[in-house]
Amino acid sequence: MPCPFHQKQPDPFVDARRVDGVLVNEFQGNPVPMLLRHEAVRQAARNWEQFSSDAPFKVPIPTEENVRTVRQLPLEVDPPAQQEYRTLVEPFFNRAKRPEVVAQVEALVANLIHDALGRAEIEVVREFAIPLQSRSLACLLNMPQSEAGIWIGWGLHVFREGEGERKGSALEHYNNGLLDRAAAAPGEDFFSALTLARFQGRPLTREEMLGYCSIVFAGGRDTIINSISGIIGHLAARPADLEFLREDPRRITGASEEFFRVLSPSTHLARKCRHATTLHGVPVAAGDFISLNFAAANYDPDVFESPEEVRLDRRPNPHVAFGFGPHLCLGAPHARLVVRTLLKTLCDRVERIEPIEVVDKYENETGYRRRLAYELLRVRLIGR
Repeated sequence: MPCPFHQKQPDPFVDARRVDGVLVNEFQGNPVPMLLRHEAVRQAARNWEQFSSDAPFKVPIPTEENVRTVRQLPLEVDPPAQQEYRTLVEPFFNRAKRPEVVAQVEALVANLIHDALGRAEIEVVREFAIPLQSRSLACLLNMPQSEAGIWIGWGLHVFREGEGERKGSALEHYNNGLLDRAAAAPGEDFFSALTLARFQGRPLTREEMLGYCSIVFAGGRDTIINSISGIIGHLAARPADLEFLREDPRRITGASEEFFRVLSPSTHLARKCRHATTLHGVPVAAGDFISLNFAAANYDPDVFESPEEVRLDRRPNPHVAFGFGPHLCLGAPHARLVVRTLLKTLCDRVERIEPIEVVDKYENETGYRRRLAYELLRVRLIGR
């Protein structure tokens, strides 16, 4: 049967993916062809020589010229420089695999679940998912939890919730302060590592450092928050799935990947065409933009049998929720750690999740309306 997440709004790209493989949608007044099929998205993601990420402020959709002044690194750079920029910081993102960081995140999730169990109800988005995202990021970046307390106040997205221009300026001011302190007294944290790093034999410029800071705070925020709330909402609506995982904890890793596929927290990213081309009959001029629609690719029935079903034991599961090719998401190990730990702790400590109040969240565009997760999700956790 369809999953609870899609009973209210099925895959919005199903017809266009089947008939044309492309959907031309207008973003900020500009028509952008969106690639919808799994293989087409993967091919374009690999082909950076034709579909370039060298487009500052324009890779995220909607574009971000008005909310930041720096190029996000390594997102908005093409290979080979992109790989060099990525190599500088990848060890920090891979800290999510280190036992001490795993233990910190486990303790964090356990404390949040313990607190939720002691309350009559909890609003998952702002009282659970945002704190979990912010505090787990502090673990990853080796920053004190006092800084995470600041990040919690930023809401669902550092740019797109509230007054984006003001928040964007405030974020760059905050990041400059972090880097100033790190430069004056380097420690073992991410921002100190940036001040000490060298790119092609020279220190990073302040603009480059700010480009990394921007992607750290903006790139993986709402995506992880939506994943957390989406999973808890699903398990509240489908208690049998929580029991399925509890019966055999070895299922948690595969279930995590299925949740990433189903929720596809990042709908798409843009690429700039270096040369004129045609995509499924749609002409694209040199310099124009296309979109790699990961969410649509993750529901391609040629790849995923019954894609609108949540199959927590789905095998294989070649989803592209973290992108594909050279720009595969740097934060994927961190997101996987958070979701696996959440599922394990729920299995160990929670008997069931009772929904109380639900307000769905949608991405509304001219050519489609896609359900993301929740604006509000109020639940009661019943302990084991």
